[in-house]
Amino acid sequence: MAREDGVVDLELDRAHSARMYDYFLGGTTNFPADREAAARAMTVFPSILATARINRRFMHRSTRLLAGDLGMTQFLDIGTGIPTSPNLHEVAQGLRPRAHVVYTDNDPIVLTHARALLESHPAGRTAYVQADVTDPEALLASPALLDTLDLSRPVALSLNALLHFVPDDRGAHHIVDRLKSALSSGSTLTITHATPDFDPEGIQRLTTAYQAAGTPGQARTRDEVARFFDGWHLLRPGITATHLWRPDPEDDSTTVTSTEASCYAGVAQKP
Repeated sequence: MAREDGVVDLELDRAHSARMYDYFLGGTTNFPADREAAARAMTVFPSILATARINRRFMHRSTRLLAGDLGMTQFLDIGTGIPTSPNLHEVAQGLRPRAHVVYTDNDPIVLTHARALLESHPAGRTAYVQADVTDPEALLASPALLDTLDLSRPVALSLNALLHFVPDDRGAHHIVDRLKSALSSGSTLTITHATPDFDPEGIQRLTTAYQAAGTPGQARTRDEVARFFDGWHLLRPGITATHLWRPDPEDDSTTVTSTEASCYAGVAQKP
């Protein structure tokens, strides 16, 4: 956040989920507080490195489906995180060079790396919005978003590895309903979400570790995740563990377990 003198406070003295995720993916944009919190998370849930990588591969596969098979040319990625190539816009614009992509995140350090997110294909366009998903009205009213995306046309909304950081008492389902209502027919919703269904004790320990680091969290069951898609048509294979959602033939999905994934994934389209 910005201080009164206009300088952005990167809050490096406290762990942030985006920088912890960067650490799990092998990135370098993380700091002692993030690494300490990540180490505690790894101690109580050793599979988290695999979980993060499985989630990242799902993002690549789902984006290829949306841009390729469905022909989507507008993308809104909320909870972007630290840029890790290939980013969503690189995958989408590799198939649809004219695609427009808006990234948003609430971690101030992501803003300092936004240039990597803005390296659009010359035919397309990307933008970055500093915003918090818990304030969807402000996010949807952002001039950068409205200047980049035409909300009267289909938009591919991505909420990957985000909603488990928005507990029910912060209105997670209401937030998603508001975002869905702003999108036109033909738009899509992509979600990955941590679940206790495969490893209840491990996920409870992991949630507690995040909460101890100052990050709220709530893993959800399959039925609770399904509620986010209410009213929209789920694309096959529906809601599955992330590694089982349309795996690539050359992917290592056969060596991955649902316990390691510990996340559900789904993509739905607005009628």
